[in-house]
Amino acid sequence: MSAVTQAKRIVVKVGTSTLTYENGKMNLRRMETLCKVLTDLQNSGKEIILVTSGAIGVGVGKLGLRERPQETEKKQAVAAVGQCELMFTYDKLFGEYNRTVAQVLLTADVIANEINKKNTQNTFNELIKMDIIPVVNENDSVAIDELVGNNFGDNDTLSATVAILTNADLLVILTDIDGLYDANPRVNPDAKRIPYVAQVTDDIRALAGGTGSNRGTGGMSTKVKAAAMANEAGICCCVISGADPKILYRLFDGEQIGTVFGGQRK
Repeated sequence: MSAVTQAKRIVVKVGTSTLTYENGKMNLRRMETLCKVLTDLQNSGKEIILVTSGAIGVGVGKLGLRERPQETEKKQAVAAVGQCELMFTYDKLFGEYNRTVAQVLLTADVIANEINKKNTQNTFNELIKMDIIPVVNENDSVAIDELVGNNFGDNDTLSATVAILTNADLLVILTDIDGLYDANPRVNPDAKRIPYVAQVTDDIRALAGGTGSNRGTGGMSTKVKAAAMANEAGICCCVISGADPKILYRLFDGEQIGTVFGGQRK
């Protein structure tokens, strides 16, 4: 657990299912707790980068839609509305604890181009030097690839990309399940949580199963994929429950929770 407790630069990814209720409205109590905990961790000397999902989910709730739209153009429009509302809320909640945040919207072509990649890295580094928390999402209203499954594919993959891009020490994925299990815990009461995965193998990928909730684009399979990406770059990854963001304190106090993928950076 030393790779976790001693981590300084940390990417925290939070999913739509953690940020919102079933009706798509924002879970303000949970978001407020998340912002308070991340601010406190930053105050303790850690460098925090937040990767957030939720633009479409929040947009659905803001517009009072009955369900997530299927048409790409409508998803783009809803994401544009939701991203505005999402960042307004983060700015307000982090501001309550005297913490400044900055919006960073990424697309895959920024990462693919070496000049743009370097410029993006410079931006992250300068924000962190200024004690500002970058809040990262994919630019859904411009780049439709995530909406149709061709770009980063999901924000789990985006979070691993950001961790690599910023040379982070740790990636923490907050989700609606408390780690990887040896069977589907939603249907098998005897399923057991796997506390540590040294290496992501085909057997581990098979355990991850399919997709996630109807409010998000990912599932455990995308989290295992993200963990593998991070591990290949020497970055430890933790998948833990986001039901109560205070769990992050327990994680950094060295308690074994969720599933830890990989170990100390070589």
